[in-house]
Amino acid sequence: MTSRITIEELTSHFPQFRVAVVIAEGLTIGERDAALDAQIEEAEAFARARWAGVELSAVPGVAAWRTAYRAFGVKKTSYRSSVERLLKRVLAGERLPRANALVDLYNMISLDEGLCLGCDDLDRVTGDLAFRFSRPGDGFIDTGVDGAQDDPPKPGEVVYADAAHVLCRRWNWRQDARSAVTQETNRVVLTAQSNGYGDVEAVATRLVAALGRVCGGRAQAVVAERERPSVDW
Repeated sequence: MTSRITIEELTSHFPQFRVAVVIAEGLTIGERDAALDAQIEEAEAFARARWAGVELSAVPGVAAWRTAYRAFGVKKTSYRSSVERLLKRVLAGERLPRANALVDLYNMISLDEGLCLGCDDLDRVTGDLAFRFSRPGDGFIDTGVDGAQDDPPKPGEVVYADAAHVLCRRWNWRQDARSAVTQETNRVVLTAQSNGYGDVEAVATRLVAALGRVCGGRAQAVVAERERPSVDW
């Protein structure tokens, strides 16, 4: 069955927004193994060396998303893009979080490439996907709140959503609990998002190759952008 992703609602406000969508099936998701752990450690060391002494606001991938966030009304420093939070953590001397092999893999690539990446269990997603502005009635279960509570988006907020609910608030700030990837997941939809910085096609190619090595299965990629805001797979 054909599915679709659209960014059409955002193109006039954010003409530089581009997203590569990777659909992967037949996956086997385990824990991070020694080989992947070594790659992640290398990526962490590279990021610390590359950005040592540089203000976060001067990192191109961080700056691009700060500009985008301000454009839809986010001014609080507590709301930062996923790539900024990963980089800030690593520059503080911490390691990337450990979840499972797939999540750990795309976090590493996000840190390396300076793009925001996200992933959802395709069997927990309903209908077509969209990056759009929030709407009355949008629901969101916050994974960052103990016990998981409903925390709907604010008016005018950019969200990533399926036909039933919001998958990620504030564009790429925090994921809804209901579509999180676990070791039982075997089909996923990944997104690599750019807003004026970064090569989403190159990141999609890297993701497809890395997924095959780490989780097996098969994957394909499509790209949505201003000139082609809706794409099918």
